Amino acid sequence: MSLKLNDQYVTEFVSQDELKLFQREVDLHRDQLYKKEGKGNEFLGWIELPDQMDDAILSRIEADAAEFRKHADVVVVVGIGGSYLGARAVCEALSAASFSSNEAGSSRTQLVYAGHHLDQDYLHNLLSWLEQKSFSIVVISKSGTTTEPAIAFRLLRELLIRKHGRTSAAERIIAITDASKGALKTLADAEGYKSYVIPDDVGGRYSVLTPVGLLPIAVAGYNIRELVQGASQMAGFLKQKDRLTENPAAHYAVIRNILYSKGKTTEILATYNPSLSSFIEWWKQLFGESEGKDGKGIFPAGVTFTTDLHSMGQYIQDGHKNFFETLLTVKKSRYEVFIPEDANDLEGLNYLAGKSVGFVNEMASRGTMLAHVDGNVPNLEIIIPEITPYNIGGLIYFFEMACAISGYILDVNPFDQPGVEAYKNNMFALLGKPGFEKETIALKKRL
Repeated sequence: MSLKLNDQYVTEFVSQDELKLFQREVDLHRDQLYKKEGKGNEFLGWIELPDQMDDAILSRIEADAAEFRKHADVVVVVGIGGSYLGARAVCEALSAASFSSNEAGSSRTQLVYAGHHLDQDYLHNLLSWLEQKSFSIVVISKSGTTTEPAIAFRLLRELLIRKHGRTSAAERIIAITDASKGALKTLADAEGYKSYVIPDDVGGRYSVLTPVGLLPIAVAGYNIRELVQGASQMAGFLKQKDRLTENPAAHYAVIRNILYSKGKTTEILATYNPSLSSFIEWWKQLFGESEGKDGKGIFPAGVTFTTDLHSMGQYIQDGHKNFFETLLTVKKSRYEVFIPEDANDLEGLNYLAGKSVGFVNEMASRGTMLAHVDGNVPNLEIIIPEITPYNIGGLIYFFEMACAISGYILDVNPFDQPGVEAYKNNMFALLGKPGFEKETIALKKRL
């Protein structure tokens, strides 16, 4: 297995004896997950998901993605939370911050995102820009009534119809939604959109390996078969490894909960690879929405180094120590850039001449880790050899399983999100949605 968990920088905070105490509990939770008997067991379809993505569904996704690329320079992915974060995380990781849309000689369709917030300036500028573009839409929503994506889709659909007519516009829309019910399913059937199903037993934040994530990733031109294969290999490995210290997902879950019990209530996921910044956003949703309930949960935060060493670095080194860090390390860059010698050497950099920028980045990461540990910040490290679809697929499944085990250790249901409804109900009342009249009066008094 390509992924490694390095725990050498938490040994002064977490002992081997403490780890061993969790072996029996981890055995119980793994058994509950694989037998689908634990909390939220109706949403455990993600466990076997990589092996259920057979050739037929992958071929269909690839064919539809190829068709989209033929007719559109831009594809707008409409969704919020798990409906877009996974796809964005994978696509931006694999793009390696490329400044060209014609990377490696193969044209890539540009993905842009909508429906993930309610900022009207963003929507105005997006719609104005799309006026001059050939674009298509992938709209992702289980119900079709979630406010943010529903508003964005209505606006984008109207523009598409105005540009191409209703029949041609329908050929430029793919809906990923419920199998049999909901507003988006009804609309897709009525207008003749191609559609894919969001499985009933897979929650949004675990859905990146369903068509929710795979279709946009394929539209962007990346290899979804390798992504699924990496997840499948990781799933098989983690299921096979019973011993806590040999199972990196369980090992990681236990360490973070031991640190939580010692007052480390925030986890900072850090990376020295800017292309993984959106992956951190996916991770934040996965753990935040899964664990933050019943007054419990490790708060997930994220930083991108070395950039954030010049802002958050001060706090991490010298601030209140209620957090630990997990460093997401990529061993091999896609390219090498070497530092040249300069005759004047005004910056004093000639001692680095001939060395790669990657080497400097690595030494920055090692030096920072040691400094933070010396500053009483435990550091875990998750290492992948390089950024490829295979390794990203494995990393996704690793975090999904770790999150499930960690949630069970916390004694919460990691697969629901009851707290999300509170803001929605208040928003509906303040907007004057029918059925919320009493709440509208009460909330307006408070305002």
